[in-house]
Formats: sequence, C-alpha cells, structure tokens
Amino acid sequence: MRLLANPIAFRALTVFVCSAFFLLLGIFFVRALRRNIEEEADIPDGPTGSLETLPLNVYNTVIQELKQQKHELQVQSQADQHRARVTDNFSQAVLSNLSSGVLVFGANGLVKTSNPAAKAILGFASMNGMSSDDIFRSALVQTSERNVDQPVRIADEIHTVLREGVKRRQVNAEYRTPTGETRFFSMTVSQVPAVDGSLLGVACLITDLSELEGIRKQQQMHGELSAEMALQLRTSLTTIAGYAQQLASNRDPEMAQQLAVDIAQEAAQLDRSIGGFLTAKTIPGAKATGAAAGR
Repeated sequence: MRLLANPIAFRALTVFVCSAFFLLLGIFFVRALRRNIEEEADIPDGPTGSLETLPLNVYNTVIQELKQQKHELQVQSQADQHRARVTDNFSQAVLSNLSSGVLVFGANGLVKTSNPAAKAILGFASMNGMSSDDIFRSALVQTSERNVDQPVRIADEIHTVLREGVKRRQVNAEYRTPTGETRFFSMTVSQVPAVDGSLLGVACLITDLSELEGIRKQQQMHGELSAEMALQLRTSLTTIAGYAQQLASNRDPEMAQQLAVDIAQEAAQLDRSIGGFLTAKTIPGAKATGAAAGR
C-alpha cells in the first residue's frame, strides 16, 4: 500500500501494465494474421482450374449458337432463292405467252427486257442494250391531236416519259421493220417506279394493229368500190334506158338491130361489173380482180 501511495511508483506500475497489455494485444494480432496467411496458403488449386475452363465452355456454347444461326440463315436464304426463282419463272412464262409486246427501258434509256411478241412486232431477234432511237428510228406518232407540220417521233415520246416525269403516254404509229415490213400498232408508255418513289425506267405495252388496219383499209376500198359501182350501175341503166327509148321510137330495122346490140353489150358489161364486185366481196384477195373488172 505504501508502494501505491508513492506517485512515482504508481506511475511506473501503470506504464508497465499498459505496455504489457499492448504487447499481448500485438502478439494476438500477429498470430491471427499468421493463421490467415497459412489458411490461404493451404487452399487447393482445384477452383483455379475450374475458373480457367469456364471461358472455354462459354466459347463452345457461343460457337454452337453461331453455327445454328448460320444454318438457319442458309435455310432461309435457300427458301428465298427458291421463291425468287419461282416468281421469275412465272413472270417469264407470262411475258412469253402474252400476245402484246412488252418492252422495258431502264433509267439509262436502254432496253432491259423484251418478250417474244415485242421482238416479232418490231422485227428484231434481240433488243437488249438498244435505245429507243435504235429501235424506232424515224417512226412517227399518228394522232389527230398533233400538228402535221410538227411530227413527233415515237422515241421522243419514250424520252418524254423517262426524262420529263410524264407518267403515261398513249400513241398510235405506223412502223417499218428493219426488213421493210410495215406494221401498225398502239403503244402505251408508262413509268416504272421503285418502292422509294424513284424512277426505275419505262415499260412499253405494244398491241399489233396491222391486221385490223388491213381490214379497215379493205373495208374502205370496198366502200370506194361500192360507190364507184353504184355510179357505174346508174350510168349503165341510164344508157340502157336511152337505147330502149330510141328503139321504141325508131322504125328503121337496121337502126333497131344496132340499138338491140348496144343494149345487149351494155347489159353484159353491167353483169361482168356486178359479178366481179360480188366475187371480190366474198373471196379474200379477189378485190383487185373485181376492181379491174369494174374498170
């Protein structure tokens, strides 16, 4: 008790106790740290190996998925190609069997597609890569709305639709093939727009009117022949009537005989003219004979 009552001894004892406490505390922490280090050192290498194999498994999985997607894309591509071939074959079959000609010009003004009917009407074995100037040359549009002093070429109408933004043109034309045959046709020139509204080219739908034009000219010729025949018939009947009146009032036997001969000749001529005209009306190609007989 006397020792604790001494301030110097008490202070020395307090310092000793605190130092001993902190020393024991430090020893405890050092041992705990050493224990943790030893436990970490004793951890086996197995987990490290599994971590290394994890990216390889993921890589293989991704590769398999990519292969599956590639296979699906190939199947889809083959199906699309098959549908495209079927559609193209169908379009080609339709174009090949159309009686009207189809001629498609691209945006550059050159032919991209033509069907057999167009080749037959225009007289070309192939028109791919040709321009409208090469095909139609100096062929002119036939329409009552055009001034005769200002003829318009068919090629110019196609250029109008292709270059000036006009959506459609309807033209009638007389055309001469490269071999010199004359054709009459009606043609509709229309724009071919793309999905985005841009112009892909123009399509020409050609209807051959040569046979109808031949029938029209034949009917016109028959009409003219009919008018000529009517005039000739009227003239012959007037002549026969005049001969008959002279024969009725004439007492001279020789004059009466001559008038009878003239009446017979005029009647025979009238019979030949009418017979030739009727033959030309019923037999194709005989109109020239009928016309010659009428003259």
